[in-house]
Amino acid sequence: MLSNASILITGGTGSFGKAFVPMTLAKYNPARLVVFSRDEMKQWDMQQQFQGDRRVFFMIGDVRDRAQLGRALDGIDYVVHAAATKIVPTAEYNPFECVKTNIIGAMNLIDACIDHGIKRVVALSTDKASNPINLYGATKLASDKLFVAANGYAGTHDTRFSVVRYGNVMGSRGSVIPFFMSLAASGSLPITDTRMTRFMISLEQGVELVWHAFEDMRGGEIYVKKIPSMNIVDIARAVAPDAQHRIIGIRPGEKIHEQMIGLEDAPYTYAYQDHFKILPMIHDWSTDPLRIKGGAKVSPGFTYTSDNNTEWMSVRALQEWIVANRLKIGMA
Repeated sequence: MLSNASILITGGTGSFGKAFVPMTLAKYNPARLVVFSRDEMKQWDMQQQFQGDRRVFFMIGDVRDRAQLGRALDGIDYVVHAAATKIVPTAEYNPFECVKTNIIGAMNLIDACIDHGIKRVVALSTDKASNPINLYGATKLASDKLFVAANGYAGTHDTRFSVVRYGNVMGSRGSVIPFFMSLAASGSLPITDTRMTRFMISLEQGVELVWHAFEDMRGGEIYVKKIPSMNIVDIARAVAPDAQHRIIGIRPGEKIHEQMIGLEDAPYTYAYQDHFKILPMIHDWSTDPLRIKGGAKVSPGFTYTSDNNTEWMSVRALQEWIVANRLKIGMA
């Protein structure tokens, strides 16, 4: 589907974009891949990696700017929406800015994609959109609802929208693994709460889930990857086995456990070999065989949280991953 196509990724200089762009170029050889973002220095740095590759284009712009989005979407077939204000404490202290990017920006993109006849759009979500307790999660829940409903809003246009939801990305910049690595030599690591658990997914797995969404989607689906969990103390032990731990308490808006599928989602959720699919509550789309595609409906009381997970990553497995990916950790 993506082969020889024109693709645009919003927020393309972030962690996801830095994995998506080279992986997609290698697997699908698209005719054009446009990286749309507002940070000129990140674009400058990323451009060095793709110098001479005539398939890759960079465009400065903000999803808050509807007119610039329209320019960027000219001739585009497929869109990945990765732009977001996503640091939880930042969103708590700057709520207006978070709403402008995550909600108004989503509305701008939806309208622009419909008007420009984009074929398919996949938006990135977060575990924090499921039963949100912080503003970031609340704005992403609103964004998810917008992208799901946009399939009816598109009217006679053929533009289709779906969502990919995943949790903590292993080794991404600002995340817990590089943070612990930066403090390992001090012999002391700050632990928010010893009960805390997190889902563990690599950027590569996130990219592959987006590819799958493009191939599978009919419109309105939320795709959730089946991934392992880890306790925060085990993550600390994997990074620095001999370090002492000091309890500092959770940050504003932070959860003890991550949730990607809530109890209220269960009636609309189907399980597959390596992922779940939450179907829309609206328009009877949750009973559409073309969306279900052989999935097994989960039990009425089902939830998918990082503490009730059936799959767990061991300390040794994370240590092996760190060794294999050391040069990339914290770089994207």
